[in-house]
Amino acid sequence: MADHEPQTLPQTEAVLDWHEGDMPYSRAFDDHFYCRSDGRLECGHVFLAGNGLPRRWQRKETFRIAELGFGTGLNFAETWRQWRESAPEGASLHFTSFERFPMARADIARALSHWPEIDREREALTAAWPEAPAGRVELALQPGVHLTVVCGAALDSLNGEETPFDAWYLDGFAPARNPDMWSAELMGEVFRLTVPGGRFGTYAAAGFVRRNLAGTGFVVERRPGFAGKREMLCGEKPGA
Repeated sequence: MADHEPQTLPQTEAVLDWHEGDMPYSRAFDDHFYCRSDGRLECGHVFLAGNGLPRRWQRKETFRIAELGFGTGLNFAETWRQWRESAPEGASLHFTSFERFPMARADIARALSHWPEIDREREALTAAWPEAPAGRVELALQPGVHLTVVCGAALDSLNGEETPFDAWYLDGFAPARNPDMWSAELMGEVFRLTVPGGRFGTYAAAGFVRRNLAGTGFVVERRPGFAGKREMLCGEKPGA
């Protein structure tokens, strides 16, 4: 009987190296998951402030945030921390993230342990995180806070969504490393899935990213980036 080559299974989870102890590095995209100076503060500068948060979630109706690239869950954890501190009583948050290669529970715990400020969120997230995340992961983490992580290719996942979001965190790996995450087609889906008056924020400032976002109809704004980075982008869907 002839020998057969071993079957190569498609990658379904993040394959990591670790730099400086608790800094995850993606082998697939040859890139760090967040700013090396302080990813938590970067989240506040780029994604929360870029989306006008926490000011815009001062309301009773459910506030819906979407994210391209769940990664370690850092952006969710920091958003949840700020939500707990500032959201009005009785308000609800639904955070939906689209992630092609979800991380294992132990890796999420290791990465987020860098920030004691989000210990509470890290412990709750990792306690609820499934052993083998796949498909659509739904986690009710506290009354009024719901996390959905949609595992798979971003464009396919967004094509299946219908309900628009109030805010977008565009946090894929760097455009030079992962251009598909910033394509005109994908940005068109982000625009479709944004409420009138909804916003986006991203650390990316590459010319083709800005053009793709503006080409969908977003009004795009340049702002100073985090930790000495010259620029970041944020913007709004007209029509509120």
